[in-house]
Amino acid sequence: MNVPINVQILKDAEGKPAFAVIPYSDYLRLPQRREPTVPNDVVGKVVNDEMTPVRAWREHLGLTQADVAQRLGISQSAYAQQEAKESVRKSTREKIARALGIEPEQLEI
Repeated sequence: MNVPINVQILKDAEGKPAFAVIPYSDYLRLPQRREPTVPNDVVGKVVNDEMTPVRAWREHLGLTQADVAQRLGISQSAYAQQEAKESVRKSTREKIARALGIEPEQLEI
């Protein structure tokens, strides 16, 4: 959908376009695409504490291994094995992400 937008171009000292300014109401009508982000706490656990991304996310969300295993419909020990792996299969990563309520891309740290 193309929506006409009232754009004002601000130029730099050399007369070259530097900024495009639009009315706030027009900005609100623009499609908003937000990339999945990873909280600093999760990154810190992966980098500083050498946790796997799956474990770091689980701890960040305040869940136990049993909680996540139940959501996945597997045993806690089966989940613990997946959580300990540095790299999990794409299909497994997608299932775990769904169980954690995050996007699979957020596990790719």
